[in-house]
Amino acid sequence: MKAVVQMVFAALVVCFPEPASLFAQAPAQRQQPEFIKQGQQLMHEGKLEEALALYRKTLESSPDSLPANIAAGDILDLMGKGEEARKYFQKVIDVAEKPEQKVSANRAMAMSYAFEGSCRKTVEYEQKVFDYYVEKQDFVQQGEIADEAARICIDSGDFDTALHWYQVGHDTGLKEPDIKPARVDLWNFRWEHAQARIAARRGNIAAAQDHVAAAKTILDKGTNPDQAQFYPYLRGYVAFYGQDYKAALEELLKANQNDPFIQCLLGQTYEKLGGKDKAVESYRKAAAAIGHNPPAAYAVPLSKKRLASMGG
Repeated sequence: MKAVVQMVFAALVVCFPEPASLFAQAPAQRQQPEFIKQGQQLMHEGKLEEALALYRKTLESSPDSLPANIAAGDILDLMGKGEEARKYFQKVIDVAEKPEQKVSANRAMAMSYAFEGSCRKTVEYEQKVFDYYVEKQDFVQQGEIADEAARICIDSGDFDTALHWYQVGHDTGLKEPDIKPARVDLWNFRWEHAQARIAARRGNIAAAQDHVAAAKTILDKGTNPDQAQFYPYLRGYVAFYGQDYKAALEELLKANQNDPFIQCLLGQTYEKLGGKDKAVESYRKAAAAIGHNPPAAYAVPLSKKRLASMGG
């Protein structure tokens, strides 16, 4: 069952657009049930209905299957059917025999509410996951979960709650016993990154730029070279909310073009610049995301909404 839990967690954290999640760096689960592999292939082909039918067929003979329930709920969230999705996640919470199994289901439930932009309900379920890692005295995972909750809250517009949880993530992560200097720099970089985005969302561009500069100083130490990819994303984000759309476009085009959050933000940027065709193209890419994670939770619903309004 440990394999199942790892698989579910891996599915939740794919394509994080934050400074790289320590949790997300865990190796992907190699051993998955065959029906999960088949369902994932169908999802990659854009056949969500067929994948859902496959999982539901599995549940007819194995109603308590954890991976089938989680997978079915994931797809329903992508389809905008959150209330139905949460019935499957609740099923796992109800039947799970081990704490770590309930943790994976609570995290999936948190993401389900994230697809609906509910900071409050997301935090309610992320708190359960956070508390599990408190019991385990796992400071790294506490920090990761706190940052994940914060990410949902900033995307939903609750900046005070976002700032609170980002600070919890930063401060808790630094409590890791015998923490290495590079890990300290990573937590500090992520904290500056978060503060810059929150300041930008609040319209305080000067403060945002100060945090961008602080993030760059940490990055320039060279202790976390893999974080360099998140710097243009940050500059583009701040420029977008500072209404400097040309600068935003220039920076966002340097960011990860496979990230649904970046694709969605590019769509919004092209819209502001009057580039409807480019906006539609970007939104279509974002709307096709199949992750059950913060990037998709933000990008999929918004992109579908914008496409509908633009006739795309």
